[in-house]
Amino acid sequence: MTETKMPAAEAVVATTDERSSYELAFHVLPTVAEGEVPNVFESLKAHIIKTGGDIFDSEAPERFDLAYEIVKHMEGKNRRFTSAYFGWIRFKVAADTIEAITEAVEENTDILRYLLIKLTKSEEANVFRFHEALENQKMDADGEEAPAVESKEKKETVEKEVEKTDDTEDEETPEKSDV
Repeated sequence: MTETKMPAAEAVVATTDERSSYELAFHVLPTVAEGEVPNVFESLKAHIIKTGGDIFDSEAPERFDLAYEIVKHMEGKNRRFTSAYFGWIRFKVAADTIEAITEAVEENTDILRYLLIKLTKSEEANVFRFHEALENQKMDADGEEAPAVESKEKKETVEKEVEKTDDTEDEETPEKSDV
């Protein structure tokens, strides 16, 4: 009786999780009442879970001014928006359920715009917290505890110029000789 062994490569494939990590970033319409925005966020999360996804990180939507105006065709008219509530959800799910998640987001009339991307391992490990970065930027602009952004080279150059100015003041200027 011969014994059949599974090759090592097939053993690895058989035990790996075939789910990938994704990020759903979205803008909620500014016309949605502030108290209703968490409900929109929770409905997106609920749909991801319903399709078999596991949420591992998220940032709740907060209102901010957009970098540019977004036009969306709604109720037979083109509506222009200059602000929105921005949030994101990171989750793991099987690739075959992404289409169902995309359809649910597109059907949600409270969403202005969205982006669904597959995360690399590096992106998964290095989370960018948008609202936290925006708050830090505002603090820097207000002058509160702004971190020193000046480069070392620039600082050293300024210090050397100050030293040169001090040295030249101490030196006597040589007189010209008439030759």
